[in-house]
Amino acid sequence: MPILTVRLSTPIPDGAPARVAALLADLTTEVLKKKRELTAVVIDPVRAEHWFIGGAPLGARQEPVASFFLDIKVTEGTNTKDEKAAYVQRVFAGMQSILGPLDPASYVVIHEVRADAWGYGGATQEFRYVAGKAL
Repeated sequence: MPILTVRLSTPIPDGAPARVAALLADLTTEVLKKKRELTAVVIDPVRAEHWFIGGAPLGARQEPVASFFLDIKVTEGTNTKDEKAAYVQRVFAGMQSILGPLDPASYVVIHEVRADAWGYGGATQEFRYVAGKAL
């Protein structure tokens, strides 16, 4: 049941938001083993002149380069270090294939949230775990 928020520097190529959402849903399912039907992706565009790396805006660069920031929340303890490392690597490669050249200061942050601190459909992940044990 992850929630993914991705910020993309603009300009965003035509069709890129749908491709980014599909890529992230695919990788979250394949690599992190999350349920696709519960994976939500929110895409926020940020003007390149409002995106600063090293104190300089992306929009002022001679050669065009894009950047992104992915913030994903998953339940604590449900993924290994190797899975998370593979996810970060594959997200970067996939985003580069969609957006073109990326600044290396493009980030993926995986937040592990305690099971009793979040949920969906009105029930926490902890509640679902305990209810599943009662069966």
